[in-house]
Amino acid sequence: MGGRLAIHLDAAGRDDAAERDGRRVIARIDRWASRLTRHTYTSDLALLNADPGGSVPVRPTLAAALLAGIVAADVSEGFADITLLDARLRAEGLRDLAAASRISEWQVVKRRRGAAVVRRPPGLHFDLGGVGKGWIADRALALLEPWRSAVVDADGDLAALCAPGKRWEVGIDDPRQSNSQLAVLRLEARADGAPTRWGVATSGTSIHRWNVDGTTTHHLIDPRTGLPAVTDVVQATVVAGSALRAEALAKAAVIAGCVEGFALLERAHVLGAVLLSTSGKVQALPVTMALLAV
Repeated sequence: MGGRLAIHLDAAGRDDAAERDGRRVIARIDRWASRLTRHTYTSDLALLNADPGGSVPVRPTLAAALLAGIVAADVSEGFADITLLDARLRAEGLRDLAAASRISEWQVVKRRRGAAVVRRPPGLHFDLGGVGKGWIADRALALLEPWRSAVVDADGDLAALCAPGKRWEVGIDDPRQSNSQLAVLRLEARADGAPTRWGVATSGTSIHRWNVDGTTTHHLIDPRTGLPAVTDVVQATVVAGSALRAEALAKAAVIAGCVEGFALLERAHVLGAVLLSTSGKVQALPVTMALLAV
């Protein structure tokens, strides 16, 4: 699906086991990603998008990822929308027309052993993108739970597990200058001593940019317009209970803008959020203070 992948384990003297399990999970992630990418003609997602039918059978991995897309749309109040592939391609200069959101016009009907049928209007195309990476990070972390302290970094969408007494620190890069950070987040186990799952994701308009007919565009499509979002947020980092949830809400915060974005994040009861505005101001929800490393 593109981007970087990293797995971090608290090996504590079990280096050989950590390397073995890390390689096993990376191989599984590679198989998932090969089915969900839109960048190869033979992936399950590409075959679904190319099929002219309105009712298309899909295999279990794609079915599960599409269902995650429905969850992401619900969590983000519709801002994280996997039906906007044509609008994304228009922003890249690869399509003439951008389709508006059609998130409510399709469904996944489950069948036996995880397989399903996608029912959608003919011509509706899907782009899993960040939603797919968040879903992969969460699913991969589940395979590493015996380690009790682990991080899966799926191109910046992090799913983390913290054991009691352990800590993961996550830096939030400053997009305005290299080797600089806006803040450092400290992820720890809950006070009750149980291992704690975290999700951290960052979204923004400073990457994936194109010049189309003299106009600079970016990849974050506003589902209300079908066009690249006009926003006063350059970058948003969200901390939540899963990478999928964090990814969907970080994207929503950027598209919605500072005022509406912060209101949305408060309604979603996120565990933390840091936003960089176009004015250069760095803002955070009050709940984030407990997570900042000092």
